[in-house]
Amino acid sequence: MVTIKQVSELAGVSSATVSRVINNTDTVKEKTRKQVLDAMEKLGYRHNVIAASLASNKTHTVGYVVPELHGSFFGAMMAGSEKVLRQADKHMFVVTGHSDEVLEKKEIEALLSRRCDALILHVEALSDDYLIDLASQNVPIVVVNRYIEEIGERCISLDNVLGGYLATQHLVDLGHKQIAYAAGALFKADGINRLIGHKKALRDGGLDFREEMVAEGNFQAYSGEKCIDELFDNNVTFTAIACANDEMASGAISALRKHNKRVPEDVSVIGFDNVDFATYLTPKLTTVDYPVREIGAMAASWILNQAYGDGKMSLQHILSPRVIVRGTTAKINADSTSD
Repeated sequence: MVTIKQVSELAGVSSATVSRVINNTDTVKEKTRKQVLDAMEKLGYRHNVIAASLASNKTHTVGYVVPELHGSFFGAMMAGSEKVLRQADKHMFVVTGHSDEVLEKKEIEALLSRRCDALILHVEALSDDYLIDLASQNVPIVVVNRYIEEIGERCISLDNVLGGYLATQHLVDLGHKQIAYAAGALFKADGINRLIGHKKALRDGGLDFREEMVAEGNFQAYSGEKCIDELFDNNVTFTAIACANDEMASGAISALRKHNKRVPEDVSVIGFDNVDFATYLTPKLTTVDYPVREIGAMAASWILNQAYGDGKMSLQHILSPRVIVRGTTAKINADSTSD
């Protein structure tokens, strides 16, 4: 195995200079850096990250737990984090917990056993008590899309109740009185809270909440289509539908067309998240903005500060949503019906 000493001898520099090149510090002249890199290439030297981490007690790796890899939401969130970490020359180790308590715990333990310096956690099944206990240990963690009061300084989340409220309030303000709801999975906090906001907006708009106007999906596009089919199968009349996320909204629009309903002329549709593809649907999707890429970047910046900086950075813990009005919602058409 080629050693740093051999590289330094061939390059004609000290071992300390080789280490600075490997660690990409700014204190090495470009000419010297090239000499070292050329020597490393000629000798076939590969940096032993494991040995270096044992010496420095840092692996420069951040563990990342997400429920799944499917969909634009998690991709955008991880992209926001990855950009920040990459610029700081840190690596990201991603695992999936699939909203399962046993699996989420197993994956966290796996990341810790691999000596990740910090963790970014989007977990949905683990208890608050487990996360509070984890936060008391030595590894910096940040919890995304969830707020736990006891560790609130480590949490970043959106006000999902307000987001659900604003989505339905937009439909009420357009004059709709028969408003259906395509819910996300109702064992998840964001699914529950967005529905709570929907109910509150109906109440404040002088409308009754009716259970038959709600169909439950799972945040994936096909489930939005199934929600529409279920509402039609149950002969539910509606002129607008609020969807728990943009993927479900895209499925809902597809299903409405299958039932010969025009969007927004016959049925208005609003989504939630404002993911990238929302602007590529026809019509462009009216939605609630969830700055997920920015939240991912914020989580990574906080982790860098806590694990590698002075630990003084604070988080914006609860972000406020806003409605982005595009082409899938319109004022109520007196002739529209979904019978």
